[in-house]
Amino acid sequence: MARSHNASADKQEPLILLVPGLEGSGPGHWQRRWAEEIDNCQIAELGSWDTPHRNTWINRLNLAVHRAGRPVVLVAHSLGCVLTAWWSKFEQPGYSTPVIGAMLVAPPEVDFFPRDERLTGFAPTPADALPFPSLLVASRNDPWIGFDTARGLARRWGSDFVDAGNAGHINADSGLGSWEDGKHLLARLLDGQVAAAPVPLRTEHGDWAEGLEYRA
Repeated sequence: MARSHNASADKQEPLILLVPGLEGSGPGHWQRRWAEEIDNCQIAELGSWDTPHRNTWINRLNLAVHRAGRPVVLVAHSLGCVLTAWWSKFEQPGYSTPVIGAMLVAPPEVDFFPRDERLTGFAPTPADALPFPSLLVASRNDPWIGFDTARGLARRWGSDFVDAGNAGHINADSGLGSWEDGKHLLARLLDGQVAAAPVPLRTEHGDWAEGLEYRA
């Protein structure tokens, strides 16, 4: 995916907005590589990477989305996934929002057993279904979240669930390089092969209704 130098062509294509988590996806992370390798791709500069503040990050993500001036596909990693869910909840984007899809990679557990105390400011994890097509990619041996917990998040957010196998936290330490498998998933999202899931219904007791299993 070579970079395009045609400004008018760029305007017609969605911006791929990369949303890092703690420490901003440092050197060697696939997000940093994608920012250099993929057309129309940039990192959302949220600031305070080492000391994240939920509402500040929500506001900065919202600003980046609306500054794009064109459709946006969010590609979030780790805490950036939970941020995306909070942004969706607070900003209540509808079908007219610039965001046309999201790829959520390795969301962390922030509610009960957070690995880092800096995650607690993002609890509780929003349970609302996202109003745009989304993929949630999870690893079976991610130290930041249990595999079944990640699958449950996908169900609640209405995301297609993708099993990444044993890939750790799907970060630079996972040795993925530019993560070509991830690029294929992104292409699937950009090609419209991921549908927005129906909003899950709750029973009168507040539980998730049965029979709403999302695509695996």
